[in-house]
Amino acid sequence: MDYGRRTSADLEKIRQSKPLIHNITNLVVMNETANAILALGALPVMAHAFEEVEEFAAMSGALVLNIGTLTPELVDAMVMAGKAANAAGTPVVFDPVGAGATGLRNRAAARILDEVDIAIVRGNAAEVAFLAGEAAEIRGVESIGAHDDVPAVARTLARERGCAVAVTGAIDVVADADRVFEVRNGHALMGAITGSGCMSTTMCASFASVGEDPALAAAEALAAFGLAGERAAENASGPGTFHAALYDALAALDASSIEAGARISEA
Repeated sequence: MDYGRRTSADLEKIRQSKPLIHNITNLVVMNETANAILALGALPVMAHAFEEVEEFAAMSGALVLNIGTLTPELVDAMVMAGKAANAAGTPVVFDPVGAGATGLRNRAAARILDEVDIAIVRGNAAEVAFLAGEAAEIRGVESIGAHDDVPAVARTLARERGCAVAVTGAIDVVADADRVFEVRNGHALMGAITGSGCMSTTMCASFASVGEDPALAAAEALAAFGLAGERAAENASGPGTFHAALYDALAALDASSIEAGARISEA
C-alpha cells in the first residue's frame, strides 16, 4: 500500500468534509488542541457539561476523551459522551494521560476502557505499558520508563481491548490485533512543548472521523503530525517559535509534501 498517498487522500477528505471533533480534554492544552484541529482542516468543539455532551458526541465525526486534568465529575461526563458516541457509531479516541501515576487516574482509565467502546488508545510508552499490565514509571504525567518492547505491549493492549493502540515516541508505533505500523516522522522539539501528545490524539481523532480502519487512521495521523513537526523545526529557534510554526506547518500540509515525506511502514 502507498501509505503516503492514502494519508494525503484522507487529509483531503478531512478538509473537504470538515468533521466536528468533540473534545472532553485536558484544560492545560485545550487551546492548543483546538488550534491544531483547525489548522489540520477539521472543526473542534470543547464541551464538558453533562447537559450537552451526549448531543455533541452523537453529532460529531469523532470524540476525544483525555484525562489530563480530570475530576470524578469529568469522568462521568466522558462515560456519558462515550456511550452516546458508541450508539451513534462515532469513533472514540482515548488519551490516558498519567495512567499509572495515581489511583484516581488508574480508576478513571479502567472505567472508561470498561464502559466505552474505544477505537484508538493514544498514549506514551509508560501509559500504554501500565494499561497492558506491564511495569512502567510515570512521574507526574510524564513517561520516565517503560517496557522495552513497545510493539509487543501495544499489541497486547490492542488484543485485550479490541482497539487500535498508538504509542508516540522517537518512533511511533501503532498496533491492532493483527498488525503493527511504525511511523518515523517527527522532531525532538515536539517533546519540548506542552501538549504535543494531546495534539497527536486529536490528529488521530480527525483521521478516524473519515476512515474505517482505526489503526491505519492513527498511523496516518501521526505521520502527518510528525511531518508538520519536521517542517516547523526547520526555521524554529527554540520551543516558542516551534510551537507557533507547528500550526502553520499543519495548515501547509499538502498532497505532494505528504506523499514525499510520510514514513509509515508495516512491521
